Amino acid sequence: MIAILDVDGTLVDTNYQHAVAWYRAFRKSGITLPVWRIHRHIGMGGDQLVKALCGEETERDLGDEIRSAEKELYSALIGEVEPLPDAHALIDECKSQGATVILASSAKEEEVDHYLDLLSARERVDGWTTSADVEETKPEPDLVLAALEKGGGGDALLIGDTPWDVIAAARAGVATVALLTGGFSEDELTEAGAVAVHESLGSLVEQLASDGIEGLAARLKSNA
Repeated sequence: MIAILDVDGTLVDTNYQHAVAWYRAFRKSGITLPVWRIHRHIGMGGDQLVKALCGEETERDLGDEIRSAEKELYSALIGEVEPLPDAHALIDECKSQGATVILASSAKEEEVDHYLDLLSARERVDGWTTSADVEETKPEPDLVLAALEKGGGGDALLIGDTPWDVIAAARAGVATVALLTGGFSEDELTEAGAVAVHESLGSLVEQLASDGIEGLAARLKSNA
């Protein structure tokens, strides 16, 4: 069993810093968007987000400029990022049950390195992805497929926090257990296709300890 763990918003508390960074990046290019609208698209990759929010013309004319600004602006905020409560416990619980644990991120390598340090994850997980592993980001399935490949293939369960995680996983044939830690509602996550939703990592860890990751995956599959 491969446990594919999303990073941003699932293991580390980054979604609102990203929303602010995108807000400021758009403003630098003369575009002011409500932050709530930007947040609705957090979890979607930067190659998809500009077009989704502002259309093809803005993507064509300003997409690279906005993405470059967001990267710089987020770098100024990354020092505020902390692991979410029980992030370490989730990794350890999955490993203790014999799962292959892959951290799935399409962030740049330097950001992923920072998160690996925050999570003390280099010696605890079996692998991770970065932007170098994908051609297109979520909601396209590239990231999930890359994580599956790094995990050696086979049955898998993704743990994520946004509808974009859920959609990308479904397109790769993988079920998602979703968390409310990214700021999306249970209804939004369920409508996207999540097979279960937990309020916190702690709640999920308790269920994994009770049911086992393979038992949980099998039960969710039978209920899907």
